[in-house]
Amino acid sequence: MAGEIRTAEVVVAADIKAIDKEKSSFTGYALSPAARLFHSPKFNCYIVAIMGCKTKINPAVVKLGLERTLIKHPRFSSKPVVDGCKGRKMKWEQTEVNLDDHIIIPNLDDGDVVESPDKFVEDYVSHLTTLPLDLNKPLWELHLLNVKTSDAEAVGVFKIHHSIGDGASLVSLLLACTRKSSDTEELPTVPMNNKPSPGAAALSGGVFLLIWTLLKLIWNTLVDLFLFAATMLFLKDTKTPIKALTVEGQQLRRFVHRTVSLDDIKLVKNALNMTINDVVVGVTQAGLSKYLYRRYGGTESQKLDIPRNIRLRASVLVNLRPTTGIQDLADLMAKGPKEKWGWGNWIGYLMLPLTISSQDDPLEHVRRGKSIIDRKKLSLEPVFTCLGARVVIQTLGVKVASWIANRVLFNTTLAFSNMAGPVEEISFYGHPLSYLAPTVYGHPHALTIHFQSYCNTITISLAVDPGLIPDPHVLCDDLEDSLKAIKEAVVQKFVQKDPGIV
Repeated sequence: MAGEIRTAEVVVAADIKAIDKEKSSFTGYALSPAARLFHSPKFNCYIVAIMGCKTKINPAVVKLGLERTLIKHPRFSSKPVVDGCKGRKMKWEQTEVNLDDHIIIPNLDDGDVVESPDKFVEDYVSHLTTLPLDLNKPLWELHLLNVKTSDAEAVGVFKIHHSIGDGASLVSLLLACTRKSSDTEELPTVPMNNKPSPGAAALSGGVFLLIWTLLKLIWNTLVDLFLFAATMLFLKDTKTPIKALTVEGQQLRRFVHRTVSLDDIKLVKNALNMTINDVVVGVTQAGLSKYLYRRYGGTESQKLDIPRNIRLRASVLVNLRPTTGIQDLADLMAKGPKEKWGWGNWIGYLMLPLTISSQDDPLEHVRRGKSIIDRKKLSLEPVFTCLGARVVIQTLGVKVASWIANRVLFNTTLAFSNMAGPVEEISFYGHPLSYLAPTVYGHPHALTIHFQSYCNTITISLAVDPGLIPDPHVLCDDLEDSLKAIKEAVVQKFVQKDPGIV
């Protein structure tokens, strides 16, 4: 064991070549408008990142790694305080970090763990949603569970208040604390989207195409903003078994996940000339259709007494701030908190209309998913909703902004996101990871679906209200089965005719 600790210490020490021990004062920096919104009583949101490890977790090594990396970030070493001199606005105040207050190692009951380790971990993480973080210290915790589950030897659970940063930035920061398992000095490789935007394609297509694209952009933006305002005021999704019944987001949530093949998704993507986003939206539509038909008492092939023309929309939070690269974040952690991080919540909303239907051809779900994504790419809805939220907070206050956000989210059905992760196996302070499963809770949705790629897999994470969705594993089954059906349809229609697609 001593040899293992020493080896991991060397790994962590190699991560940071120069450590700035001088603490700069972060005191006085006001919380961004979005960060203040996330502290409102009805919109108190948290990010949960579950990491499955291939080895048992050594707490001493993790603590050493956090000391040298993560707490160098000013948000992870500051607490929010009320500034009485500025109208009781909240600001960040630098504080000393005692890692023993943030690294939680529970005493495990061997009987409960042995009987059902997967359920034990699910129950433990679910219980965390009932416990608010202490505002007298930086707003994050790391729970280390040396419990062998069906897909990991141990589990680490980050719980981070959403005011610290948006999901994309926080996941990037956590990845900057990891290294390739094959090379302990190399940062992970995260794929970048190199496809040209619709605007860039229009520029290369001549004046007529450019004008037509601009007109579509203006029209789509106006329509989306009108629908956003209507959703805030009166436009509600159809009441279904997965639609939240109350605007209160501070309720017990349960987290489950399912890991599927990323190669299967890429096969569909290449065969249909789509993006991974197109495919996962199609899989989500297919899985939700399958699940809802079952909840209504039958299967997709049966004629059921279900609502016609179901309106079911997913709310997507879009990060508008250019995400700092993993290498840049690692360099900043090496230099310390006095560096300028360019951090904060710059997020806008967009609403994805999903189709609940029975399709003889599973690929129709994916084609509809692509049409939805293509339409949303030609809209500035996230930009204007972000600007609108900032104006409302500055002029009318956080309470009004919180009411608007809650109304919009409550009147839609679910939250949805998809993030690209490392393309090779990574280690968290010397602990190789088997999966990554980030999600969020605190908003008024009964269902949140997040797709997170890692190596040659993609993890589907669900955060559910167990009172409305008592069988989240069944929903995972439906999503996985839908992907298999879509893949089989692609193999039959395309791969057998053109094996080069694989």
